[in-house]
Amino acid sequence: MLRERFNEDLKTAMKSRDQASVSTLRMIQSTLKDRDIAARPAAQIDEAAIIDMLQKMVRQRQESIELYKQGGRQELVDKEQAEIDLIERYMPKKLSDAEQEAAIAKAIADAGATSIKDMGKVMNALKAGYAGRMDFSKVGPALKAKLGG
Repeated sequence: MLRERFNEDLKTAMKSRDQASVSTLRMIQSTLKDRDIAARPAAQIDEAAIIDMLQKMVRQRQESIELYKQGGRQELVDKEQAEIDLIERYMPKKLSDAEQEAAIAKAIADAGATSIKDMGKVMNALKAGYAGRMDFSKVGPALKAKLGG
């Protein structure tokens, strides 16, 4: 489904002569094609792997933004932010802070976690159930705090 959305949106962007969107969508498709080739002999990567790829693309751009801000390159910050905004349109809706806290509490209860030793079990459950919807760089510290780490 995402593959078709990329193609349709690329056609629309080309018709409207939106060069920034065309460039970003072509970059997404190129990265996707590289992943498909790497996944051979399987025909194509699945939707979950596409979401993971998009998350990595967003993280790369966020890191670039930090570097560009340090270098005083606002035009590049704006370009990277526009790419992030376009990529995020294809990702699942992020959980709010309250929803994320509730999901963490539920995963801890479901796993019967009582100490920091159980963190891996809880983290795996969260990744399985909420891939693409949680910022796991924030989940780790929150989980440590709840498990007394």
